[in-house]
Amino acid sequence: MKSKGYNCFRVIFAHVLLVILSLMCLFFFYILLVNATRSHADLQRGFSALPGGHLLTNFQNVANDGTFPMVRGIINSLIVSGSSAAICTYFSALTAYGLYAYDFKLKKVAFTFIMAILVMPTQVTAMCFLRLITGMGMNDSLLPLIIPSIASPSVFYFMYSYLQSSLPLSLVEAARIDGLSEYGIWARLMLPLSKPAIATLCITSFTFEWNDFMGPLIYLSSSSKKTVQLMLRMFNTQYSSNYAQIMAAATVALIPVLILFVFLQRYFVEGIASSGIKG
Repeated sequence: MKSKGYNCFRVIFAHVLLVILSLMCLFFFYILLVNATRSHADLQRGFSALPGGHLLTNFQNVANDGTFPMVRGIINSLIVSGSSAAICTYFSALTAYGLYAYDFKLKKVAFTFIMAILVMPTQVTAMCFLRLITGMGMNDSLLPLIIPSIASPSVFYFMYSYLQSSLPLSLVEAARIDGLSEYGIWARLMLPLSKPAIATLCITSFTFEWNDFMGPLIYLSSSSKKTVQLMLRMFNTQYSSNYAQIMAAATVALIPVLILFVFLQRYFVEGIASSGIKG
């Protein structure tokens, strides 16, 4: 009886704790939506948990503001984030599969080298990369924001851990015996079995690129090429800031990420859970 009572208490405590943490996370989204419905004057007067009546006005001001070409910024961000997520996920998964499924000389050296790159801050190589793309005539374009996604050590490590926990090498050997080519094993066996991990990597990679501010700030200069995050910064000038428009624009910028998560959330949760299970 004591054991059942203790287990019941643990379940109730865990659920209460999860509800509290969920409410804490959702609270900031709620405040963002509330602030998007208030005017600039209302926001300057202080905090309020009650929504206002200026949501459509704020959205219209954002859409009609010449310094914030919202549609162009969203399109640029979608191009960069979508392309980066696809390239990053594909090549990182391919690299992880190669190191997991094949034995070759310098395998441990290659793995160690990739992990060493993981601890290197992006800021260390940013200026060198800027000089490189300037010399190649690629400055002020979206390509410098997309091409580096080919090499992503963090995504590689996540995929490598997932393969270790969810893809026995016996399946690979069985596929070889059945006559599948090496690329066929990758495309017809590994990829379908890795849907949860791939969905997780797509969400995280897309979100990271969508929220990236430093990269576009360094590599982009034309207003027509700027992403949403840079355009949000345009509302903050040296002398004034229109907080109502900032909140409305931030709400619009959040929508694509939420849509992606809604469609892939089932695979996202499964991928996070599976990547931490060994055996």
